Amino acid sequence: MSITSEWNLKQKRLKETIRKFEKFDEAKKLFLSMHGSVHFAKVSNLNELTIIDRLMTGLQKRDYAIMPTDKDVTIAWNIWHITRIEDLTINILVDQSEQVLNSDWLKRLNIDITDTGNAMTDDEIMNFSKSINIEELLRYRVAVGIQTQKILSCLKFEDTKHKIEKKDTEKILNEGGVLSHPDSIWLLDYWGKKDIAGIILMPITRHQIMHLNDCFKLKQSIDRKKTFYRI
Repeated sequence: MSITSEWNLKQKRLKETIRKFEKFDEAKKLFLSMHGSVHFAKVSNLNELTIIDRLMTGLQKRDYAIMPTDKDVTIAWNIWHITRIEDLTINILVDQSEQVLNSDWLKRLNIDITDTGNAMTDDEIMNFSKSINIEELLRYRVAVGIQTQKILSCLKFEDTKHKIEKKDTEKILNEGGVLSHPDSIWLLDYWGKKDIAGIILMPITRHQIMHLNDCFKLKQSIDRKKTFYRI
């Protein structure tokens, strides 16, 4: 069974259980497990390779900044994108606290970009992918994942029904997590219509597997092709 088909079964079950009080313990165990599987094993102290661990196996540093065709992005962009969105939505929207990313992280990452990357052009994606410190990007992902596990572990059923507050979506905009560009700012309206259960369903679980699947396809394409659109 493929990663996608396995995941779809879990996503379907999560959707069926997360809004039912009598099924919440099952749902909580499931979303913690699903979240853990898209992060490195160290995030949830697993003794087996996770989806992202398998993705990183055999991946070379140069592979993060290759755009195989004009329809692609890069592995570095995908990892940044899902990690930034997790950082913003879990810490600011769900926990109503502070995001992991700060000036120290930006210095370590060797970038000044704070948004999710939705509005980047191909040139910007390539410049970003070549500039970012990959080792620190992966450390940032670990830090975000550990924080998310802590927050999700403390959730109670009644918490999942809380609606996302406008002051928190505005905080994301004010802190540069989303840009005023049309390809970016729509995220605030999208997230703002959800409750916490909705955020867990998308983007914390489903959104991440979509982009990791894209990374696997990029990895395969990089291994197979001899010439690339951007490198």
